[in-house]
Amino acid sequence: MKTYYVKNLLLVAVMLIAFHSLGQHVNGLVVELVNHDTIPLPGVNVYWAGTHTGAVSDIDGKFEVTTVKDSHYLIFSFVGYTNDTIHYHADGRPLLHIMQQPLSLDEVEVVNRAKTNFVSRLSSVNATTITSGELQRAACCNLSESFETSASVDVSYSDAVTGARQIEMLGLAGIYTQMMGENIPNLRGLANGFGLLFIPGSWMESIQVSKGTSSVINGYESITGQINVEFKKPAESERFFFNLFQSQAGRSEGNFNFRLNPGKNLKTMLFGHISNNSIKHDGNKDGFLDDPLYTQYNLFNRWDFHYQRLEMQFGIKALNETRKGGQSGYTHSLLQSEQSLYGTQVTNTRYEAFLKTGYIFHKPATSLGFQQQLTHHELSSFYGIRSYDATQQSYYGNLLFQSFIKDTRHSYTTGLSMVYDRFSSNGEEVVNNLIEAVPGAFFQYTFSDGTRLNFIAGLRTDYHNLHGLFITPRLHARYNISEHSIVRVSAGKGFRSARVIAENLSALASGKPFHWMINGINAPLKMEEAWNFGVNISQYFTINNKELALNLDVYRTSFINQVVVDRHSSMYEILVYNLQGPSYSNSLQLEANYELVNGLDVTAAFRYNDVKVTYMDQLQERPLVNKYKGLLSFSYKPSVRWQYDLTGLLTGPASLPLWALVPDPDSGTPYSPAYVTLNAQITRNFRKLNLYIGGENLTNYTQKNPIIDHENPFSNTFDASMIWGPLMGAKVYAGLRYTIE
Repeated sequence: MKTYYVKNLLLVAVMLIAFHSLGQHVNGLVVELVNHDTIPLPGVNVYWAGTHTGAVSDIDGKFEVTTVKDSHYLIFSFVGYTNDTIHYHADGRPLLHIMQQPLSLDEVEVVNRAKTNFVSRLSSVNATTITSGELQRAACCNLSESFETSASVDVSYSDAVTGARQIEMLGLAGIYTQMMGENIPNLRGLANGFGLLFIPGSWMESIQVSKGTSSVINGYESITGQINVEFKKPAESERFFFNLFQSQAGRSEGNFNFRLNPGKNLKTMLFGHISNNSIKHDGNKDGFLDDPLYTQYNLFNRWDFHYQRLEMQFGIKALNETRKGGQSGYTHSLLQSEQSLYGTQVTNTRYEAFLKTGYIFHKPATSLGFQQQLTHHELSSFYGIRSYDATQQSYYGNLLFQSFIKDTRHSYTTGLSMVYDRFSSNGEEVVNNLIEAVPGAFFQYTFSDGTRLNFIAGLRTDYHNLHGLFITPRLHARYNISEHSIVRVSAGKGFRSARVIAENLSALASGKPFHWMINGINAPLKMEEAWNFGVNISQYFTINNKELALNLDVYRTSFINQVVVDRHSSMYEILVYNLQGPSYSNSLQLEANYELVNGLDVTAAFRYNDVKVTYMDQLQERPLVNKYKGLLSFSYKPSVRWQYDLTGLLTGPASLPLWALVPDPDSGTPYSPAYVTLNAQITRNFRKLNLYIGGENLTNYTQKNPIIDHENPFSNTFDASMIWGPLMGAKVYAGLRYTIE
């Protein structure tokens, strides 16, 4: 028996070598070990990781699977055996894979709930994927509400009158985190203030949150991290989806998406969204609306075309949103000059178009791609007697060629890029009309031994028409100490050109004028430049046949140049100047994930921030950055019909400017108090319908007196931008999701 199988195995191996694929397919043989004999194993699923492309081994254990662009990991799956993942090096040789020892299935039922928030063990970058399942654990009506169960990203209000949201990562403002839409830089410049509200939650397939500097392929702007949104795609999403949302506070939302297949190689998808808030709230009785009245209309149409080795994606988006706030008695049909009350209004009109073209060569893991995006954004706003109207036209182009050296253990990506921005405004900018053009070139090398070591080294050079030539180096590495221990390190530079007013619209919600402390009124501010260094340690334990995942992150961001928007030093004006001295952020986070009992997932995390900036020659804590944050989240799904979610957040104290309202006059340096918030949701699942009901900020905690000197809104001591806590108390919502797969 043993000799028979050995002879057949050798014969099959010789045949595979003689008739191996020329690059379009991967051939191989999958076997099992029985009493030290190798026996062909039929019925094994063999597929590329992260795709639906694969094959099944035949009666002789042989398989042939088509190669897939950018996929190098093959997964072998068979009932009763552990799943195996191997790195295919595209060296032309057939594969011989031995399935691992069978799992004991005698009278054992294995139930495993898919993770909705996870860190890929195969990634060199410290990246967390937030799936649509995780997004549905909360209301998640837009991108700003997608991180309520995440410890890595903080989202808070920018001011107390417009409802704008801002993110924070590694202790620094969201302008230092590169926002991406399907790997194209997005939400830059004018979109920075309200852009998080422009992406409905139901449109998103997943979100990837990467800490530290990102790949040089995506540009030079990432400093503290990258957030990439993947939208639903025509080839993979449900046929029809509809969502309705209503809160007791007056917020109403409806959104949908459906897909069509007009042709064999052509697919399209249409997304729609409308959101409205029409009820006035003034919970703290300061005369100002706690949440603005607004209406948003949002449309997105995308097309996918595939023909043989050519792939194309095209999409257009259109958005219009108007937000009205200020004192509750303000009449928006009248001009500000015609009444004594303080009012605000912000209107955003935005159009986007993108085109992605890719060609896959006959050589495996080799392709050519071209990404392009055009954006037109108009912003019209007033904050009392201050106004800011601006227009931004942007173009982004990225040409990429990907291949390998010898085999796919040594792969590379190289290409050319172009970033073009045209700004015009009538506000308080130093330069009201500005054109920025940045051509660039990059090269990135990736090495993987297929088992333990993987690293990515990249270098790009760009030329800015105002700031000249600059070079961006970046490095990421992953080493598997063992099957259960992974270490990742990263280091790299990031650059960005600041647009002070556009990126600090909340500063307009105050009576403080900008004071530009630079040489020459038309002299541009220096380009911001910073190093980021990080270490991630992932450790996995098995406790009671369930996996406990621990992740430790330690990151430091150190600025060489920085545009300082100083609200700290003066009570009467906002100072803007180039950094003179050190500025840094240190962030440490520990996170644990474990399935406590069947169906009950628990996440616990704690983060500590140490962020300081040199203000007027004095190194001081950066205002409004919380010293620490704790998260404890439970998700319980006892059956396919019911799901219960509960998340508690502990938000630590934040430094406040010395002139700001001091919560405790005897505490010395003013700090905001620590506080706890609680969010909960119950979901009932039917065949095509999901019903959900939930609550936010169930502890009913709010910031007292969020608007400084609210009785004198036209004075230079008025300030609605010193926000460190919730502006509204407990909110209850309900909704439904209807899906046709």
